[in-house]
Amino acid sequence: MSDTEPPVSRRDLLTLIGTLAGSAVMYQAMASLGFAADSPHKGPLKLDGDPRGASVLILGAGLAGLTAALELRKAGYKVQVLEYADRIGGRCWSLRGGDRYTELGGAEQRCDFDKDLYLNPGPWRIPYHHYALLDYCHRLGVALEPFVQVNYNAWLHGQRAFGGQKQRLRHVLSDFHGHVAELLGKAVSQDKLDDMVSREDKEILLEALRRWGALNQNFTYRASLRTSDRRGYARDPGGGLSAEPEVSQPVGLGDLLKSGLWRYLATGNLYEFHTTLLQPVGGMDMIAKAFARAVGDDVIQLNAKVTSIRQDDGQVTVRYRDSRTGDNPRTASAQWCICTIPLSILSQMEINVGAAMADAISAVPYGSAIKIGLQFKRRFWEQDDAIYGGISYTDLPIGLIGYPNHGYGDRGKAVVLGAYVFDAPFAYEFTALPPAERVRKAVEWGAQIHPQYRDEFDSGMAVAWHRVPGTLGCYGQWSDAARKIHYQNLCQIDGRIALAGEHASYLPAWQEGAVLSAIDTVTRLHQRVMASR
Repeated sequence: MSDTEPPVSRRDLLTLIGTLAGSAVMYQAMASLGFAADSPHKGPLKLDGDPRGASVLILGAGLAGLTAALELRKAGYKVQVLEYADRIGGRCWSLRGGDRYTELGGAEQRCDFDKDLYLNPGPWRIPYHHYALLDYCHRLGVALEPFVQVNYNAWLHGQRAFGGQKQRLRHVLSDFHGHVAELLGKAVSQDKLDDMVSREDKEILLEALRRWGALNQNFTYRASLRTSDRRGYARDPGGGLSAEPEVSQPVGLGDLLKSGLWRYLATGNLYEFHTTLLQPVGGMDMIAKAFARAVGDDVIQLNAKVTSIRQDDGQVTVRYRDSRTGDNPRTASAQWCICTIPLSILSQMEINVGAAMADAISAVPYGSAIKIGLQFKRRFWEQDDAIYGGISYTDLPIGLIGYPNHGYGDRGKAVVLGAYVFDAPFAYEFTALPPAERVRKAVEWGAQIHPQYRDEFDSGMAVAWHRVPGTLGCYGQWSDAARKIHYQNLCQIDGRIALAGEHASYLPAWQEGAVLSAIDTVTRLHQRVMASR
């Protein structure tokens, strides 16, 4: 490359950054170059104008329904909310000691967790850039605490990796970075990247690789104080006569590649999982409870199973029954309706909307997922393994082990997320088992990573989302092709009926998607109401 040749393109620069530093750094570079944007949320919603008591019927008291109810009531609408379950929150849900849960098919579980311990069967973390949800948390007084996504001292485990022996994440991460940095350094030194890096930048890049990968002066990754300062020491620096540290020995690149454990390293680099993530103090349902207090219990009716939704030129009429008994058929009417019922349920229901919206409702399957919470007699992951929060990953059917991000150092019992599995095959295989067997299998498999499971297990709860009544799945699983054809039609206001929920967003499975969808729907509905005055 000559001195007069153009510098590396933005696209090539981003590719290089992503290769070297991961998607976390690449996203920041994208933002600075104008390729990325933050959340569209700009603060509290302002609905100007007087709706003069126009009425809205909201179906579903999950976060989308609660957001719509809060904003519409504040703007002067008459609001009624019908909720299928015996609680508010939808998938914003926490199971605590004494709770009972009956899944589709009739299997009932009683939660025996100790006081103040819980499992979040649905969402369990909030990214810092989910501004709408966090804005409501701040305004509604929901206390938040950090959620640890990446713990460098947690375990990575593969059944055929290193003879089935678990490895510290810090070891795998540091060694992978070091070996890749050495390879890239050799490529740069041998002029293999001249089409991407100018002559002036070559020395800078080599120094960057040396620092990033903890390479020595010869640009090789070898056991040293420098590498041990990344991956940890065989014996940590101390005091007195035993103060001298002992360096640890890196794992060879070939062994790392064969292990497959590198597949877990990118998780913390995903935009969704960038530090800082947050969680509500005391359980995710603290958010739903705060919404309900702000909305008012007088407008929310629980145990209301909607059976049909009909609209005409003047109103929307909903038929519903007691969801516990199937008895007591009733009707509710309003001038407008915002339906947040999951499409997995709505697609089986009578609703007179146009063909375009009807096709859209039927076009979105729902993902399968299962979570299993395990209560243990002590925090052995902290006391024995020095793991405080975060996640260990495995290719066992349980998928991962999530450690509690609160109560560090407590001497009593604690609840671990003992399995979190999406889709085929393991989520379906778990779901096919009775709840008690799901818990037993989670303990059996988890013991391969934490042998303490066998002696310390106390009780468990298993929630398989395809068996959750009123949801029948975890989240709307759009394909690119289906979204291209149906998404706009799903989000349109059809006569007097509008839809909202995570399925009507580009953030499926996230509470932020539900909240932003509700804000958008409420804004457009209000504009239509005001235009009709």
